[in-house]
Amino acid sequence: MQIEPSKSALVLIEFQNDFTTEGGVLHNGVKGVMEANNMLANTVEVVKAAREAGITIVFVPITFSNDYHELTPNPYGILKGVVDNHAFKKDTWGAEIVKVLTPEPQDIIIEGKRGLCGFASTNLDFILRSRGFQNVILGGFLTNCCVESTMRTAYEKGYNVITLTDCTATLSQEEQDVATSKDFAMFSHPMNHSAFIELISVEA
Repeated sequence: MQIEPSKSALVLIEFQNDFTTEGGVLHNGVKGVMEANNMLANTVEVVKAAREAGITIVFVPITFSNDYHELTPNPYGILKGVVDNHAFKKDTWGAEIVKVLTPEPQDIIIEGKRGLCGFASTNLDFILRSRGFQNVILGGFLTNCCVESTMRTAYEKGYNVITLTDCTATLSQEEQDVATSKDFAMFSHPMNHSAFIELISVEA
């Protein structure tokens, strides 16, 4: 596989304090997997290597108003968990991107994510296509939810999709293992962060 940096975007989904950081309202749910695969430190390494290689960093956070009026009055499933835990409220610490991945001026921050797929309610596709990106490299939360949903859509839109297995985390090791070992290869090229860094280092 060859990855041309100028045509590549590293898309980071929901690396926000409510997931990533002690005190975040959903952190305890993902903490076990995060620690088991060292996902946050791995992502910091990937971002550094990607910037050095000339790959664009794209952040896709999720945010809501204080009363979650963007959602149905009777949310269910994963979004009910967001509402019940008062997560990802706009302009709060919990919704901020984790400090170790603070965006730099040249990075892109996608606004408008209100559901699972990073494309569904945002201009992500418009930005990727207008910039001429063909390769989409994914990491983030939750492995089997927003990451997989975004992966599937990117695949169907014709992007060359790479998913970084150890730059993702979800609510249990079982769910993590099933997603990364069974689902990811159906819709992307799964690889760990070391393999990806080696790939872009060779290309550079």
